Amino acid sequence: GCILNGKLYPFGEIARTENCFRCSCSREAMRCCSLFHTPVGYDKENCKVVFNKKSCDYDVVQKSDPSKECIVYSRV
Repeated sequence: GCILNGKLYPFGEIARTENCFRCSCSREAMRCCSLFHTPVGYDKENCKVVFNKKSCDYDVVQKSDPSKECIVYSRV
């Protein structure tokens, strides 16, 4: 298998690792892609970015009230 961040994964396709990556594990290499996109276009003055490990994505919420989401204009 392959080891990523101290955890052993079997050879083949890994749909989702503990750290929100999709990987392919072979005898030669382990290749991974993130399952999330980083917000870049949002109101940085009034909002903050919080990683949601359950959904494997970033939530952009109001600094004054984190229960309210902010509009995100673009992600990378």
